[in-house]
Amino acid sequence: MGTRYLYKEVLPCIAMVAVECSTVVSNILFKAATSKGLTFYIFIAYSSAFATIALIPITFFLIRKAGLPPFNFPLISRLCLLALTGLASKLGAYKGLELSSPTLSSAISNLIPAFTFVLAVFFRFLLSFFFYYQNLHYFPI
Repeated sequence: MGTRYLYKEVLPCIAMVAVECSTVVSNILFKAATSKGLTFYIFIAYSSAFATIALIPITFFLIRKAGLPPFNFPLISRLCLLALTGLASKLGAYKGLELSSPTLSSAISNLIPAFTFVLAVFFRFLLSFFFYYQNLHYFPI
């Protein structure tokens, strides 16, 4: 019972706090580095290299027993699109942080769930979700 409680209740909370703390530390380090003359392009390159070095050993422990999907053009194009989206997001965030304060950046990052909700309503994803479960006569909460 204790380990199940740990995995279902405590671990997601600890992960959420760790992600928020790492975001705040990253913003403060970025502001300190750019005030001493480092450009945000170099900071993004260093932070991406550090993240790659930190995450590569995890892949050796989480190897699947099933085969990997085929490495074809649609998969490569999706990976490139995902990488470009992340790069554009980092460039925009750090350029905005360069022009403002880390406090403002942390406050804006807390608005991301609200923006996601507005976009979901705009694209009518949320409405179709509610209508689907309304027709089934139960709601999965």
